[in-house]
Amino acid sequence: MITRRPVLAGLALAVLGGRAFAEGIAMEDQLPFGMIGKMKAQPGKRAELIAILGSGTGAMPGCRAYLIAEDAKDADAIWITEIWDDAASHKASLQLPAVRDAIAKGRPLIAAFELSAQTKPISSFIRV
Repeated sequence: MITRRPVLAGLALAVLGGRAFAEGIAMEDQLPFGMIGKMKAQPGKRAELIAILGSGTGAMPGCRAYLIAEDAKDADAIWITEIWDDAASHKASLQLPAVRDAIAKGRPLIAAFELSAQTKPISSFIRV
């Protein structure tokens, strides 16, 4: 039995791929821009840092997802996963007043940036 999800995914791929083919656009140009990073808060400041980072992310044009997660094994670490329409949208977000304010408030609470990677998201499903 075929479930609904693979059929819908296949239809979406056919529509997107067909449009790209018809317009002469490489599928790679249609993919969103992603980032994943691990950040260490100053000892005991993780919750405060998460609250600040979350406050500046409510209305960012081009942002499809901005997820902040606590590291399950490190009491001071957080993971941030971002999905954007494109790299330009991410870059532009860094100039938004709310984002600049969150960065300024959060900077003293950050002990280190441990990992950072750019990604090309190809599929997403979020249920909270």
